Amino acid sequence: MPEYLAPGVYVEEVSFRPKSIEGVSTSTTAFVGPTRRGPLTGTPEVVTSFGEFARIYGGMANLSFAEGTDANPPVINYMAHAVRSFFDNGGARLYIARTFVPRAGNNGVAQSPLVVDDGGNTVRFRARMPGSGLNGRVRVFEKLTPAEDATMNAAPVGSLLRHLGGPDVAQPASLTGGTPPFSLNNGDQLSLTLDAGNRTVTFTGTPAEVTSAALADPLTIPPNTVLNVNIGGLAQSIPLPAGDIALADLVNTLNVQLRGGYARLEGADQLVIGSDVRGTAGSVIVGDNPTLGFPGGASANGAGNVANLADVRITELNTLLEAAGGGVVASLSADNRLVLSTTATGVAATLQANDTPARAALGLPATPATGADGFVPQYFQKTATGWLGEDGVTTPPPRTDTTRRHLVTVNVEAADQDGNAILYEDLGLSPAHPRYIGEVLRATPTRLSDALQNPYAMEVAGTVTPFQLHRGLTAGGGVIALSGGNDGIEPPASVAPGAVGAVGYAEGLTLLEDIEDISIVAAPGYSAYAGYQGIQNQLLIHAENMKYRIAVLDSRQGLEPGEARRDRSLMDSKYGAFYYPWVIIPNPLARPGDERTPKEIAVPPSGFVTGIYARNDIQRGVWKAPANEVVRGALRFEREINHAQQETLNPDGVNCLRYFFGRGFLLWGARTVSSDPEWKYVNVRRYFNYLERSIDRSTQWVVFEPNGERLWANIRETVSAFLYNEWRSGALLGTRPEEAYFVRCDRSTMTQNDLDNGRLICEIGVAVLYPAEFVIFRIGQKTADARS
Repeated sequence: MPEYLAPGVYVEEVSFRPKSIEGVSTSTTAFVGPTRRGPLTGTPEVVTSFGEFARIYGGMANLSFAEGTDANPPVINYMAHAVRSFFDNGGARLYIARTFVPRAGNNGVAQSPLVVDDGGNTVRFRARMPGSGLNGRVRVFEKLTPAEDATMNAAPVGSLLRHLGGPDVAQPASLTGGTPPFSLNNGDQLSLTLDAGNRTVTFTGTPAEVTSAALADPLTIPPNTVLNVNIGGLAQSIPLPAGDIALADLVNTLNVQLRGGYARLEGADQLVIGSDVRGTAGSVIVGDNPTLGFPGGASANGAGNVANLADVRITELNTLLEAAGGGVVASLSADNRLVLSTTATGVAATLQANDTPARAALGLPATPATGADGFVPQYFQKTATGWLGEDGVTTPPPRTDTTRRHLVTVNVEAADQDGNAILYEDLGLSPAHPRYIGEVLRATPTRLSDALQNPYAMEVAGTVTPFQLHRGLTAGGGVIALSGGNDGIEPPASVAPGAVGAVGYAEGLTLLEDIEDISIVAAPGYSAYAGYQGIQNQLLIHAENMKYRIAVLDSRQGLEPGEARRDRSLMDSKYGAFYYPWVIIPNPLARPGDERTPKEIAVPPSGFVTGIYARNDIQRGVWKAPANEVVRGALRFEREINHAQQETLNPDGVNCLRYFFGRGFLLWGARTVSSDPEWKYVNVRRYFNYLERSIDRSTQWVVFEPNGERLWANIRETVSAFLYNEWRSGALLGTRPEEAYFVRCDRSTMTQNDLDNGRLICEIGVAVLYPAEFVIFRIGQKTADARS
């Protein structure tokens, strides 16, 4: 009660309305499984796009659970493919819990050779986490800043000074080319001859293209038909002329209006829409347009080893040169021209660009270049008492007319195997320097973002001088490779307690328990592993224990319908749903001319299904069954299911993915794996999860309130207002609110014993909507009545 102790006017805030209940999110999803890199402990990271996933957890390259034997070939990276399918099908928020189990005597962490090795004083680079995706490289660039007396006096303690007693240091062999941007053709080669041997770079880049189903010629276009297309991030809406139009004329009409792309005919009856960009930066997304042969829409990305063949960047050229064997680096001159230089210096260094189309495109001369010798530089470190040489005694020589002095720092570029890179600039080489490289790249950074963006650390043991570190980092052109990272062994359902560096599926799911907003869980690819049944049980146990989640379960690959029924019969839970069969998609790792890499691969359905769950929730509502929905990105299904086969699978809770002529690839089932008829449907289970969790979260204020009539009335009004809004939204059955729900919280729901023991009991009943799974139209003959 407020206190009134002195005469005056008192203004108090009160509420005359019931508290509101806010509906919780139902589309937030979590995946658990192996990836090429990424954190293993702590709160799992949330990603909102496939690009973000690739930066943190690695790309789509295959995994390897054993070292390169024919008996243990690479394993498809099901997690990465599922993440892409999730976002392609409408998913928005995804948590990733990574699994990893190290091999015997091998922690799977990539590391470099010793950069410094001097009597127990060592330096090397090491990945902060295990994974094959971290077999990358660190590139160190020496940065020289002219140093006058004022600059030297202002330099912080720990700075390194280079003193050159003559006009030049030893120079590399260099070729100066043209000015960017550089435009090349697919398959153009750059051939270089240098003292370290020949280097050949092949530039590849193909456009993103989507192809329609077969079309009639002429094609009948209904009125108000619009082609919605996104090319390279540019959304476009192109109105189409109504009526009959020849396919050739349709292509011409589209080409007049398309920006950044083109249209053409494939054969005589298929429409192709592509991007002008030739390379990995190209993308095409076509919206749902059955008239033009794109039911459910279509999307594609460009391929190649550069982002855009018409605009090849210096960084891309450097990556290709390194992959070709190194020894040459590309840079830009002060007047913005391409410069190719050998990492070797002196008169022994030579470089020649051979006669190829790429040489002309890059503007490189045909004449060879030779390096030059120079003076030997001296180095000095700034200490509290002044500038001293490596012996701790020598000071810089006096200045002369030819003296050149520079402060020395380094820029470090760290890149993983997938090409994700981060650059650190102006790093010092002494522990006394404010930006000491060993502190910036330490094993345990102060910010989580540093560990996620740059997964490499520099390990220093003993006392390493800045002079030793400078020599070690700049040796060999400053390119330091890391190797030895691997994907461990096939992840099991769980690992032994206390196993160091090991995370199984059970442990990964445990990490997800503290994240409240997750509603959907899946383990893409688990059904391809030997212990799939144990992993499946862990998923169901997790969903049952967490109460407000549903587990999306995959069938095994290559099953016949009868085998899928038997696998489904092994479980019974109202918190799980089982999907069959697997989905065939284009292999993004396939390249033209590579016959060893399959052009198509089979992936489990959970990535597509969880994305459809999220899309269905956002576009319609969690109360609508997630079925009769287009499976985006599918070429076909591993097994074509017909109506008779589904009649045997559907009653047993096997949700099928099917192809329907003229309608495309659809998810055609929405049942749980429960034998309880009350919880037969996925949407009923998920809608109750939504209601229960929303009420749970928004009524925590009730705890410790006085348990009396006023509180009971407030609760009734609060819950009734929430359910009324659900009924108005179409989520509940009934023509009137009284038919749709009831809320009881009074003496009829609580005894005196309940009140004496501090219990408040509220009973809520809702009339949920069941899906129209069997649509029956009864049609018969009738006799016409003659009426006057």
